[in-house]
Amino acid sequence: AFLSLPKPKRDALYAVYAFCRTVDDIADLGGERGESPASQRARLAQWREVVARCYAPSVEPEHPIARRLAAGVRAYGIPRHALEAIIDGVEMDLDRVVYEKADDLYPYCYRVASAVGLCCIEIFGYTDVRARDYAVNLGMALQLTNIIRDVGADARAGRVYLPQEDLRGFGVTTDDLRLGRYSNAFVRLMAHASAGAREFYRAAREAFP
Repeated sequence: AFLSLPKPKRDALYAVYAFCRTVDDIADLGGERGESPASQRARLAQWREVVARCYAPSVEPEHPIARRLAAGVRAYGIPRHALEAIIDGVEMDLDRVVYEKADDLYPYCYRVASAVGLCCIEIFGYTDVRARDYAVNLGMALQLTNIIRDVGADARAGRVYLPQEDLRGFGVTTDDLRLGRYSNAFVRLMAHASAGAREFYRAAREAFP
């Protein structure tokens, strides 16, 4: 889809994508390689410094991705708080992932998905500020959809994003998810999770200018 954009916008989106991929890999691939959480946090802290340098007009970042990202920041006003939120969201995955309620999960979804949308709309361009609400709600919907799609793989990796109160309410255990036990209770749980995602898709449609 990026190919349909003018080259300057395309390059800025590539930079945002590369930034997201890089910091996400610190959490995902670093753990798979046996890297300690302390080391992963240190590398994420370095990227926070890199982001800060992207907003310092007199400083040219050294990292090639950061140089492209800084160019995108200058050209399109990519918000610093959104880039920092993406790092915050990735860092949440370094801890044992357990969320008691949906309201506990939503800040994570905002950071790893909605914040990306807030970066992208500045590059796409918009004339109505409701585009920001659209980006936030669509990001939430897409991340909840990812959680539903990857529920088994995530559980096997020690990450259960579905709220614990929902698991208890529908009679599904973490082991059920990890072992891929398909049951009527699991189907009801997934239907409930899907309904939550659809609410955010609906909110996004309503906010679309």
